[in-house]
Amino acid sequence: MNTAGHPEATARRGLELTPFRGLRYDPDRVGSLAAVTSPPYDVVVRPDGLHHLQDSDPHNIVRLILPQAPTPHARNEQASDTLRRWLDEGVLTTDPEPGLYVYEQRHDDGMLQRGIIGALRVSDPSDGVVLPHEDVMPHVVADRAALMRATSANLEPLLLTYRGNGSSAATSEIVERVAGRPPLLSTTTEDGYSHRLWSVTDPSDLTRIQAELAEHQALIADGHHRWATYRRLRTEHPSPSPWDYGLVLLVDTARYPLRVRAIHRLLHGLPVADALEAVAGLFRVRRLDVPLSQALEALADAACAGNAFLLAGDGAFHLLDHPDPALLARTIPADRPAAWRTLDATVLHATLLDHVWHIPEDSPAHIAYIHDTAATIAKAERDGGTAVLMHPVREEVVRDLARQGVTMPRKSTSFGPKPASGLVLRALDL
Repeated sequence: MNTAGHPEATARRGLELTPFRGLRYDPDRVGSLAAVTSPPYDVVVRPDGLHHLQDSDPHNIVRLILPQAPTPHARNEQASDTLRRWLDEGVLTTDPEPGLYVYEQRHDDGMLQRGIIGALRVSDPSDGVVLPHEDVMPHVVADRAALMRATSANLEPLLLTYRGNGSSAATSEIVERVAGRPPLLSTTTEDGYSHRLWSVTDPSDLTRIQAELAEHQALIADGHHRWATYRRLRTEHPSPSPWDYGLVLLVDTARYPLRVRAIHRLLHGLPVADALEAVAGLFRVRRLDVPLSQALEALADAACAGNAFLLAGDGAFHLLDHPDPALLARTIPADRPAAWRTLDATVLHATLLDHVWHIPEDSPAHIAYIHDTAATIAKAERDGGTAVLMHPVREEVVRDLARQGVTMPRKSTSFGPKPASGLVLRALDL
């Protein structure tokens, strides 16, 4: 990246990753490490997934990241009290010395992902060090900020990606070497993913990792709201302070490409029949009486030729494609790059949600964002709503738009695999 300019101005132009003393579960104090982990807070499907995780172990991390109480203040106080109690009881213990952490996720389907967990200096958007690609919802940022203030902790890492030099890079060499050692922890969660964690404390290794990352920028793959929360909390505390940094997982996608999946929409209170009636004459609509796998294949084929969506919730699938060009011209803002104007998420939000269905995108009473395809369909069928199934965006498109400073519509992509929450936490008041 460009490092021209005054040396002091360029010292922080890249990623600044710092070791920290991780908080980790004592395996002897919990039922199992798998039983206390959770997907990231926004992936847990409420209330089904939340109740399941709460019941799996009394110390499951959801009791911290998604505390349950009648009011927001009570929820945050409950999380703070729970964290302090677990620390006092030795359920969570602090690693003896600061380090970075090598984190591995593996699945029987051949997926292998490794990255580095550390405390990353929080930068301003104008610095171009950490690139967001989606807008955030202010009420979610406020909610996460209140929880972090109450607990004084980063409870789960964001997922960031960067493009390194692959296997020839110093960081990759260290990651692969460390992964050959016995891990600090190893567990397999019920989704079939195995997780392993190692600490990196050798000063030479730390220096080499930090020097290499200082030459790179990162894309937020998952955690836009938490990154915005880090930025808000940093401004509330005089620098220097622990709030200058936030917990992240950095993955070199030149070495370990991420999988990109779509995030689907569940439209509450809009029956499929009404949704279809509203788009008549504006999109081509085809009913598909086929299994889900074949319907998704049809969606993928249609998405190659243009904007396409799959509606479900009435026992069948309905493929929407070939939108009316005049409709798009009327509803899509013209002051953005063509790559943005033609995104499925752009057409969904600007054309279908805003103009055709009149659904506010930031109202939980009207719309839910769900990662799991089958769960989205099941909820739509149970509640009488409409599931809008999306086709995923390629990572290159996301990164190119982010480098142009163009954000995508919120919840446009789901990068994965996401780091499990509960394997390592960061306390800011140690």
